[in-house]
Amino acid sequence: MALLPATVAAYRSALVEMGNCGQDACPALGGELKQGLSKIGERLCKPISCETIEKTESGVREQLQGWGRHTAMHYRQQASEVKEILLVMARTAESVGERDQRCAAQFSEVTTRLSGIVNLEDLTEIRESINNSAAELKSSIDRMTAEGKATLDQLRAEVSTYQARLEEAEEIASRDALTGLGSRLWVESQIEQALTGAAAFCIAIIDIDAFKRVNDAHGHLAGDELLKQFATELRSACRSTDILGRWGGDEFILMLTCGMAEAQAQMDRLRKWICGSYTVQPNSSPVKLRVDASMGIAERLPGETMKELVERADAEMYRDKAASQASKNKQIY
Repeated sequence: MALLPATVAAYRSALVEMGNCGQDACPALGGELKQGLSKIGERLCKPISCETIEKTESGVREQLQGWGRHTAMHYRQQASEVKEILLVMARTAESVGERDQRCAAQFSEVTTRLSGIVNLEDLTEIRESINNSAAELKSSIDRMTAEGKATLDQLRAEVSTYQARLEEAEEIASRDALTGLGSRLWVESQIEQALTGAAAFCIAIIDIDAFKRVNDAHGHLAGDELLKQFATELRSACRSTDILGRWGGDEFILMLTCGMAEAQAQMDRLRKWICGSYTVQPNSSPVKLRVDASMGIAERLPGETMKELVERADAEMYRDKAASQASKNKQIY
């Protein structure tokens, strides 16, 4: 029996190292992987059950697969944008060089003509030569100014286009690839920001009950389809002021900008909306599923960290799950 705690401790240590490696490999996205694996590791501090092991296996696999996809996309996007910007700058520099060469040649011609004035003796010729040279000089300066402005305008337009693409890439990174909800990293940034203010808010953790059975019985495509449908129902039931995201696996997180009483009423309404019958079609035949969810709510306390707040909400969710399971067992007997 002493072997189990040592094995669990070693596995938790491995999860921490995987998170650290992900952070080092891609600082922009590694934080989400690190936090996701850390949360999975924290679950292993509780009594180990078959359900815990199954959820741990599924959660680790999903975290690593999601991080791998996002990281590959992130680096491809960044490399492409940097390459394009460098090409724009190179083309601009080439254009400016060609313009400067043309202007230098024109200035050289004017300078030569002006130098020849000293050899003229007729005042009328001198005046005419000066006027012609001044006109050509002004024309060259005006042309150089116009070409310079056109080049700068083009450079600004192209850089603005690539800036918009980079902002779009950041927006994609802030969204969960499967459900389209906010990513865990984005939601955490919203919570951290809210913690700096004085306004009351609550955190709710929502977990689909027995989700592992859906994957086992109908395949991962059915599980993914259920997650997407469930996320759509969640979004429909939430208010415009609520912050909603996918926490990981079959867990979702909701930040409600209100006190506990109002948040509890909102969650009761939300439970009625999202729990019930769902239909997925992983293959040719549709499959009807009865979906229930466990929920836990915690209101922020003065001086509380995000980790402490989320842990309290998570603990409430597990209490709700245990109570629901006990009720179902009682009905069976």
